[in-house]
Amino acid sequence: MMRPMKLAGSELMFGVNSLSYIKSIKAKKVSIVIGGNSMEKNGILAKVEQYFREAGAETMVIRGVEPDPSFATVMRGTKEMLAFGPDLIVGLGGGSAMDAAKAMWIFYEHPELKRMEDILPPNEFPKLRSKARLCCIPSTSGTASEVSRSIVISDSESGVKQGLGNMEMMPDIAICDPEVTLSMPAKITAETGMDALTHALEALASTRANYLSDVLAVQAVQDILEALPVAYQDGTDKEAREKMLLASMLAGMAFTNVSLGIVHSMAHTIGGFFHIAHGLADAILLPYVIRFNQQDARAARIYQKISEKVGVKDIASKVKELNQQLGIPENFSNLIDKTEFMKRLDEMAEMAKNDGCTKTNPIIPNMEEWKQLFIKAYEGE
Repeated sequence: MMRPMKLAGSELMFGVNSLSYIKSIKAKKVSIVIGGNSMEKNGILAKVEQYFREAGAETMVIRGVEPDPSFATVMRGTKEMLAFGPDLIVGLGGGSAMDAAKAMWIFYEHPELKRMEDILPPNEFPKLRSKARLCCIPSTSGTASEVSRSIVISDSESGVKQGLGNMEMMPDIAICDPEVTLSMPAKITAETGMDALTHALEALASTRANYLSDVLAVQAVQDILEALPVAYQDGTDKEAREKMLLASMLAGMAFTNVSLGIVHSMAHTIGGFFHIAHGLADAILLPYVIRFNQQDARAARIYQKISEKVGVKDIASKVKELNQQLGIPENFSNLIDKTEFMKRLDEMAEMAKNDGCTKTNPIIPNMEEWKQLFIKAYEGE
């Protein structure tokens, strides 16, 4: 039986100048969560704070969210929020800033919870919104955290990534303004763009896919294949930036409702063990997983249909060709030490098998198949 769908929170704004919507948001105190200094350098943070001031709100900024945010960072931000007392929390930046903002929100609402394990299954997910609402403003076109129910937080000691999804975490307000993405460097444009493409293709092949998620995912695939090479070559191309931001959002709406597949299971694992950027791991893994999934008759038909729709012979080959255009390597051999990789093979297979994204993949690999997939992605075909 199909699960009920939720495509976004209560307010979804997109397009040029949608950032000015902030002026109409009712809030007294706003905590803004950011990553590095790119949002300050490009003037977006100042603009966001100015708009909130014009709306009569007081702001404070929580800085320094690292890529793959750690639980220690989440608790540091929570402490700052508890001292300030916001009624609106804003995640401004890439997926890491938005995920961290969501996690801080949970522990701000429930200071009695002290550990990540307290919110992971089998524990019941806590109710939110008794103190604050959440707004997300993406600076990258990839993670779609602004319309997603998911977060990935790294264990502070081991670095192992812990993923969690619950519709309670769907941001109340999402603002997708291409101006916020204009200063994104080419490398980040490429990697986050391939993350969005992976979201769309995995949502299409998901065993929970449905008519509506397919409509969203197919459009996302078409737009990404068209706009990503342009945005990569010329980051100032506003049309390509806007198309990528909207395609990422569509892919996010699709996957947050029907889940993903083993590209994400493997990328979470490799990222946790070897600190490879998530979008880069997705991009390298995607063609290998498509090839593996084509053994399933239903998945093979889906890949054939999307290949025809975008006018290519084979979508896996198209992904490989796109990776080449974007300067993304074919495999992990030059990114990770081989001895270390092979030493971790059993652990990686076990961790990927237990990842939440695995259960909606068209085929669930056995342990030997997991290992073979990891080896292929390391050595190439």
